[in-house]
Amino acid sequence: MKEVAIGIDIGGTNSVLGVIDRDGKCLVESAISTRAHTEIELFLKAFAKDVNRMLEDLKEDVQVKGIGIGAPNGNYYLGTIEYAPNLIWKGVIPLVDLMKQYFDFPTIVLTNDANAAAIGEMMYGGAQGMNDFIMITLGTGVGSGVVVNGNLVYGHDGFAGEIGHILVDPMGRECACGRRGCLETYASAPGIKRTVFELLADTSQPSRLRDIAYNKMNAKIIHDAAKNDDKIALDAFDFTGEILGKVLADCVAFSSPEAIFLFGGLANAGDFIFKPTKHYMEENLLKIYKNKVKLLPSKLNGAHAAILGASALVWNEEEKQGQ
Repeated sequence: MKEVAIGIDIGGTNSVLGVIDRDGKCLVESAISTRAHTEIELFLKAFAKDVNRMLEDLKEDVQVKGIGIGAPNGNYYLGTIEYAPNLIWKGVIPLVDLMKQYFDFPTIVLTNDANAAAIGEMMYGGAQGMNDFIMITLGTGVGSGVVVNGNLVYGHDGFAGEIGHILVDPMGRECACGRRGCLETYASAPGIKRTVFELLADTSQPSRLRDIAYNKMNAKIIHDAAKNDDKIALDAFDFTGEILGKVLADCVAFSSPEAIFLFGGLANAGDFIFKPTKHYMEENLLKIYKNKVKLLPSKLNGAHAAILGASALVWNEEEKQGQ
């Protein structure tokens, strides 16, 4: 009988779930609307129904070892989602305890989505064999998972590693967290869009991006413009890479990682984001760290990356319990 884990990545709009075996193969997957389920109980009922359907659809007998959950503001210690600004459910959600009312699996574990991605990278991606690395997710926000000596750093309260909310400019852009100048407001997909429109306003430089309305602009459009040597787009990537690179140089000072992985929509821009980020990181590193830290793209399977990371939490818990 094949052992499997169920991985779920909870997003603000949709949640993706799948059944994953120990080799990281996705046997079946599904998605449900997060936003359409205004009450957590309604979401859990839909989730349970989908899980049971997926297990019935499998052509082989499986033993479910547990459920791994990646979610914004997920607290590993308490199994709670706490004050997630991008989720429709507000306040503190005791998700693991609620899940246990629907499932009797050996392990149900929750962490934030970036931590889940870091565990996935360590088990299935480019961080295999690494004990010290940092995972940075560049999507709607900026998430991070910090691994030291082979273990995720959670801190005393479960919320360590919020690199996306390091302040880069105390008088800077307003952030969804309520503060100003967080890295997330500059190095995310919405952040580079804001940069483009600031550049368009500050210069008369010709650009194909001038014909695109703010609500229609996205990171892919900016990437496509950069590939066509659009100066505004190129400058936006350089500006973003400078801010991100300086923050990563600071991160190296506190954990001295072997590598830093970039993952998510903005990371898909390849050299347009990697080259300036690497340049400014090296420029700002303390001398003892220079040319030692690799900046790498994630090697997780893009189509299943989120649920791979979430499911890997289950295998990681098994390993820890066996120590």
